[in-house]
Amino acid sequence: MDITTLTELLRETEERHGAYEATAPEHHWSDWYAAYIVARENGRTPDEAAGDAALHMEALQR
Repeated sequence: MDITTLTELLRETEERHGAYEATAPEHHWSDWYAAYIVARENGRTPDEAAGDAALHMEALQR
């Protein structure tokens, strides 16, 4: 991945995380970011990736 693509993906991730963080329990942003970025790299849409990241965070809370 080149720097420009990674920068765009990180900015997208930041925007999506803001919506999640507003209602989420306390967590470290890196857990959500990592799950979101992996999902996007695997071809998931932004909405699907946000859902995948939320599910990942739920699993960590257990």
